[in-house]
Amino acid sequence: MKFQLRNLDALAVLFGEISLEAGSAILQHRGTDGHVITEADGSPVTSADLAADEIICRRLAAELPGIPIVSEESAASAAIDGTEPFFLVDPLDGTREFVAGRNEFTVNIGLIENGKPTVGAVYAPALSLLYLAGAHAYAATVLPGDALPPLHEMRLLKARLLNKSGWCAVASRSHLDRETQTWSDQHPVTEITHSGSSLKFCTIAEASADVYPRLAPTMEWDTAAGHAVLSAAGGYVVNVNGTLLRYGKPEYRNGSFIAWGRSPDERNTALQDLQFVAEDSL
Repeated sequence: MKFQLRNLDALAVLFGEISLEAGSAILQHRGTDGHVITEADGSPVTSADLAADEIICRRLAAELPGIPIVSEESAASAAIDGTEPFFLVDPLDGTREFVAGRNEFTVNIGLIENGKPTVGAVYAPALSLLYLAGAHAYAATVLPGDALPPLHEMRLLKARLLNKSGWCAVASRSHLDRETQTWSDQHPVTEITHSGSSLKFCTIAEASADVYPRLAPTMEWDTAAGHAVLSAAGGYVVNVNGTLLRYGKPEYRNGSFIAWGRSPDERNTALQDLQFVAEDSL
């Protein structure tokens, strides 16, 4: 095995390199991808999805052989036992945005260990934005086709402290439902910004927003990479009852969750932090 799972930054660099390669492949299909397949759940799949998926799965299997890969495009054939590390991959998160000609689609690669995302890469090739989660959270502007800059040249990310008197919430551009709007109305949300794909987690990680309420179902490959970035920046993601969002669930389905920046009292224990979140989430 060329890479050791305990070397988080080395894995983050690997994920970054793979995501840049996949992102470049996606852009090669932009404007020429007229064949869209609709899956059983109604989600679209394009040749760009499949090209990125092939690159990511091939590279991960070569560099870290033996670790299961659960990708959106092949999840039905993936098998995990719940105890071993595994990868969660969404080769093109935001296919609807891609098909519609918008820019907020991403490549998502996450490593799950003991139910938690520990390493991740989120790359938005049309925006030239790369986010990595390793020992810390990092961000850089990287044009498609360019080489990955060294970590010490990237921006270190740290989620901001939550101000109880007024929050900036980030919500889905394509899936802002009534439940999310009601949640925002019932909490001290003074501003709502909109973003597509897993960039919502990264917006909190880079201290541009405070909370991301998602009260509609998602799949684990939609959230793992962004969750890893947010966690590395000091934030956390919980179910609406206050328990930590974990991975490896049946059919890889998430329920409703709330993603947060840093607690206003970082001296609290993790349990106290979760109690604070749970009280504000119900």
